[in-house]
This record gives sequence, structure tokens and C-alpha cells, in this order.
Amino acid sequence: MNLREFLLENFAGDLEYHPRRATLYLIIGAAAASFWIFSPPETKFTTIPLVFALGSLTLFTKGIFLFRRSSEGLGLSDSDLADLSSSSNRKALPQIPAQVAQLVQDFGAGSLLLWPLLNVAKDIDQSWINPPRLQVGATGAVLFLLGWAIRRFTSP
Repeated sequence: MNLREFLLENFAGDLEYHPRRATLYLIIGAAAASFWIFSPPETKFTTIPLVFALGSLTLFTKGIFLFRRSSEGLGLSDSDLADLSSSSNRKALPQIPAQVAQLVQDFGAGSLLLWPLLNVAKDIDQSWINPPRLQVGATGAVLFLLGWAIRRFTSP
């Protein structure tokens, strides 16, 4: 497996229509955003609240993509489409360790991939002289690798 396949599998490998997982991602994304929103103003732009803010962005984005319908029903008749959407054909949530590992990975991917946004924020607010770019990116990398390790060691 080359690097491209590894990244594609980790970031976008499980983007399929799954409304229950999407709801879970949106709820956890809202909780992460709330941590940043309700942080005291003097600590709002330190490392940990910024990791929560950027992590919530990726959780919201993935939740939206999980609500997206795939092409499973294209070309089917009305009765076949009704059978496809019956409760017996609903996809189950992944096992809990796999779900937790994917959530940790997606949360960490936020600060790992979006830390350059801190430069944009620095340009908007001139009073913010030294954003913690390295700490936010490193924390995201550690969380991403932690999620990968959990998934690797708990998979059969």
C-alpha cells in the first residue's frame, strides 16, 4: 500500500450514506465546537481550544458527507428502491473500537490539515502575533496516529 492509498483509506475510505453515523459525527462536532466557544477569552486561542475548533470542522464536514446519498438506488424500480430502504437493509454502526478510532483520527485530521488557517486568522487579527501553529499541527498528528494505532490493534 503506497502513501496515496493509505491517506485515501484513512480520510475518505468510509464516506458512504450512513445517517446514524452522520448524526453521531454532528453531535460530537457540536460538542467539540462548544468546547472552543465556551472557553474563556484569554485561553480561546491557545493550543487545546484551537485543536477542538479545527477538529470540530472536520467532524462537521464528515457528518455532512455521511448524510449524502450514494448511487445505491440508481436504476432501480420503485419496489426495488423501497426494498433497499427497508429497515432490514440498514447499515449497522461499526464496532465501538473501530468507531472510536475513526472519530479520533478524523478529529486529529482537523488540526493536522487545517493548521494553515491559523496564518489566515493572524492576518485578520493583527493583535494575534504568534499563533501556536507547530503545537496545533503536532497535536493533530499525534491524535491521527493514535486513532490509526487503535484501529490497527483492534481490527481482526
